[in-house]
Amino acid sequence: MYKSRVASSHDVALFDNIQIQYPDNVHLIRGNHEAPEVNSIFGFRAECIARMGETDGTWAWTRFNTLFSYLPLAALIEEKIICMHGGIGRSIHSVEQIEKLERPLTLDAKSSVLMDLLWSDPTENDSVEGIRPNARGPGLVSSGPDRVTEFCKRNNLEIIIRGHECVLDGFERFAQGQLITVFSATNYCGTSKNAGAILVVGRDMVIVPKLIHPFPPAIHSREAYPERIMEDIWMKELNIHRPPTPTRGRPQPALAFR
Repeated sequence: MYKSRVASSHDVALFDNIQIQYPDNVHLIRGNHEAPEVNSIFGFRAECIARMGETDGTWAWTRFNTLFSYLPLAALIEEKIICMHGGIGRSIHSVEQIEKLERPLTLDAKSSVLMDLLWSDPTENDSVEGIRPNARGPGLVSSGPDRVTEFCKRNNLEIIIRGHECVLDGFERFAQGQLITVFSATNYCGTSKNAGAILVVGRDMVIVPKLIHPFPPAIHSREAYPERIMEDIWMKELNIHRPPTPTRGRPQPALAFR
């Protein structure tokens, strides 16, 4: 586990250039999309091929995913704040469990700790405790505020910061503030109309959210901005093939778990 001041990202590709320029200030944490099984579905492989051609694009996509398998899975800030992409799920009870994971790691490693770190979520709200099935898929879980409180107390931590879910206001507190979900992408997939946010951690360990408001829809014509029209069409076509990612905070239909 990397121990430092951390800026985590929902999408590694957004921050890799910044990390190269500021290697001591920006650190990347692996998310659930940093796996070939997932990012190929969400268009990363297709984008590499579109930009570089079939041979070079496939090579680049493979190399990126090799890099992703080595990325840190969590980070500690001043031994008081832990950052991860998904959550602690049902299997993670100590920081040492995360530290013992040996990289490179792929999803076929069948590690419950890895899957919880990358895929688990909080429950709907503070009143829903314990471990619940997660609509993302079989074997995935959501964990209640009692799990968050227990984990923080056992590990002498003050707060968990995680991403993984699109939240309408860019950030959302859970477990009476002991867990914060932060999501930096505005208007996710061009459909969610959500704000984004970053969290600024002060020297006194006070966390201040900074909101990023989505731009209003651009007014453009096919004649003046043909590349923008094509971008919009590409996004709509890509979204057809994406698995659904509900916006947290927006009412969802009841789901039956099998």
